[in-house]
Amino acid sequence: MTTSTITAEELLTIAAEAAAAGAAVLEERAEVSAVGLPLAAGEIGQQSKSSEADLVTDFDRRAEEAVREVIRGHRPDDAISGEEYGTTSPSNPSGYRWSIDPLDGTTNFIQGIVYYATSVGVIGPEGDWLAGVVHAPALGRRWWAAREGGAFTARLPVRSPQAGTDAAVPEPVRLHGPSGASHSGLLSTGFGYDPARRRRQAETVAELLDGFGNLRRLGSAALDLCMVADGTVEAYAEYGIWEHDWAAGALIVEEAGAPMRRPVHPDSSVLADWTIAGDLGIPHDRLEPTPLTEP
Repeated sequence: MTTSTITAEELLTIAAEAAAAGAAVLEERAEVSAVGLPLAAGEIGQQSKSSEADLVTDFDRRAEEAVREVIRGHRPDDAISGEEYGTTSPSNPSGYRWSIDPLDGTTNFIQGIVYYATSVGVIGPEGDWLAGVVHAPALGRRWWAAREGGAFTARLPVRSPQAGTDAAVPEPVRLHGPSGASHSGLLSTGFGYDPARRRRQAETVAELLDGFGNLRRLGSAALDLCMVADGTVEAYAEYGIWEHDWAAGALIVEEAGAPMRRPVHPDSSVLADWTIAGDLGIPHDRLEPTPLTEP
């Protein structure tokens, strides 16, 4: 293993550049449907993965390639784990590994629903998540965090058609997590593709709702997590998501000062588990399917 000294803030700069590169590919959606209508499968290379509802497109693949290119340009000795192309390891590994979801919210993207994003997180040799960025081009928002540096969000710069350049960069806002009472706030969740697992989770979510004002299902785990960090929703709980879904968002939640529970295993197909952000108001062992025990 090779060693190199790099700060969390320096990693954050790379993560921001990489996430922006992925998001730039997603912005090309407007070339296919300028008004945001659903996209036809043949237009975008749409295919199914684990089920007919688990979709991947050429945009997913090209966005991941763009993210990987930026990371390799800055950190050629870092490993990279991505949703579409798996994990690649260099010959002289640095001990750092990037976890990327080039298009979190693929179904939303296809259907013309604006909740989708590129997510980029990085973990260090000691097992600490060091930096994370979630870049949502259709929302015009970006969220980010570096370990022990706080969590932030900002509107994306608006491009001026006349000048062909970006306007002044909006000032970032530091995040402090939910501030309201859960009984009047929102619970966010998502559902997997296996019908039996989905039914069990739906029953649990219905019980959890007794402690919240209402429910939201955005369709992007990365954005669900960011919206706990910025206080849009009070809590988020979803069963069976993968590391690339939560890698960046979980750090953003933690740095915003909100409770965060990551799954015990990065691969949901090996060990499915709950991802929880914020306060659910009940012990986690009451959730169904029963969450795994922390190691």
